[in-house]
Amino acid sequence: MSSDDDVSASRASTAGPPSRSGWDNAAEQLLHLYLQDRRSERRWRMFLRLLWLALFAGLAWTLLSDRLQASTPIGPHTALVEVRGEIAADTEASAELLVSALKNAFEDDGSRAVVLRINSPGGSPVQAGIVYDEIKRLKALHNKKVYAVVEEMCASGAYYIAAAADDIYTDKASVVGSIGVLMDSFGFTGVMERYGIERRLLTAGANKGIGDPFSPLTDQQRAYLQATLDQIHQQFIAVVKEGRGDRLKETPDTFSGLFWNGEEAIKLGLADHLGNLDYVAREVVHAEDIIDYTPKENVVERLAKRFGASIGAGAIHAMNSIGRIR
Repeated sequence: MSSDDDVSASRASTAGPPSRSGWDNAAEQLLHLYLQDRRSERRWRMFLRLLWLALFAGLAWTLLSDRLQASTPIGPHTALVEVRGEIAADTEASAELLVSALKNAFEDDGSRAVVLRINSPGGSPVQAGIVYDEIKRLKALHNKKVYAVVEEMCASGAYYIAAAADDIYTDKASVVGSIGVLMDSFGFTGVMERYGIERRLLTAGANKGIGDPFSPLTDQQRAYLQATLDQIHQQFIAVVKEGRGDRLKETPDTFSGLFWNGEEAIKLGLADHLGNLDYVAREVVHAEDIIDYTPKENVVERLAKRFGASIGAGAIHAMNSIGRIR
């Protein structure tokens, strides 16, 4: 064996297994890393808990503040209810939300009158009719005036609601009117025939598929749909005539679905005066302070929805039914 081999063998024989102190150091390092990881995990959990605690603390404070505000007597003021966007279920201008706001506005002893500020192209005649009937009922019950103030647009179903007001104020360039009813859809029967597409629609009832865009519309069905629209149109006309009374200067175009600017609407008796919300509150109601009763989603509710806190959102809705949020 060479001298180099002797040296290597000597080193191998003297190295031996790792010393106990080496194992202890490795174990200590592993334990240190484990404890460090656990501390980091605990800090992260604590951070998340504090974040949720802060969120719910803000929620509680907001709800408490709103309830205190709702229970605090409000002096003489003009009550405002906004009618914005499409009038339909599950929108900001749904009958459910508007009726709730109107009730709160009328029942407040401090409100001297209620103003509907309208900027809407219309929508569901059913939703508009519910709001119209409720305004008439609340007016008689509380003996308070209702004024409609038109911004950009008060058309179709929005005008249906405005007809319940004692007076309608508008800007000279506002769009007012469109007293009519429509039903729209598409028909694809010609396209289907061209490309050899067969429509397989099974119904129990000869007219169950009426209005189906992939089936032909018979003359009888067309006449039936038109009669239904005419009936709803007549209901609309009756509401406008009742609301406007002798002020309405009816022409052949009044109920044709046309619309007019504010200046022309006043000439036709569809509106009464030029004016905005501040003018009506100051000069007509004589209560310059304006309180908005329109239901609005608050900041905490938006945060709760964003974080998926369904329990928190449900609590907000429950509390809203107890104390209104303005």
